[in-house]
Amino acid sequence: MPRLYDFELSGNCHKIRLLLALLGVEYERIDIDIRSGGSQSPEFLAINPRGQVPVYADGDAVIWDSMAILAYLARRYGDAHWLPTEPLALARVMQWLAVSENEILYGLARARAVLKMGRPFDLDAAQAMGRSALDVLEQRLATEHWLAGGDMPSIADIACFPYVALAPQGGLPLDTYPAVRAWIGRVQALPGYVGMPGIEAY
Repeated sequence: MPRLYDFELSGNCHKIRLLLALLGVEYERIDIDIRSGGSQSPEFLAINPRGQVPVYADGDAVIWDSMAILAYLARRYGDAHWLPTEPLALARVMQWLAVSENEILYGLARARAVLKMGRPFDLDAAQAMGRSALDVLEQRLATEHWLAGGDMPSIADIACFPYVALAPQGGLPLDTYPAVRAWIGRVQALPGYVGMPGIEAY
């Protein structure tokens, strides 16, 4: 059975738990408490020398980085809409994956890390970038149900979802982002959806 090295409060780990649940994939969950240095132990560093979660082990294949794992799961278990092969559709997914690794990570995720976990980032700068991310998402989702367009979600939605849904924990309420809130509700309505601590129902 595949194994997921996981930390419950990590938005990046939640991306993987969420997609696995939506795809109906069974797996063994192995908790790595990053707060107590679990990801820096010699045993874990032998699995991922970067010392980060999540890590997904499927037989002899060991994959780290949430974006790489999402791509692997989409192609291994998912229908084409999760990660299209048509060039333009694929590019649209990749655009939003880039947002997840830039404005969302350095904005929304960092603001939450400061307030929730005491990390020493610049809160004002993170919140400013977070608002920029929410503005871009609001503009897109005002006219599209899903980030990459079309009638079905993709891994772009899964990659962006956790830290957007957790934005209030970073001091960024979603009251003025109705399209973002509606999108969160659509993700939560998907069959098999699983949440995580801190994500409100919409």
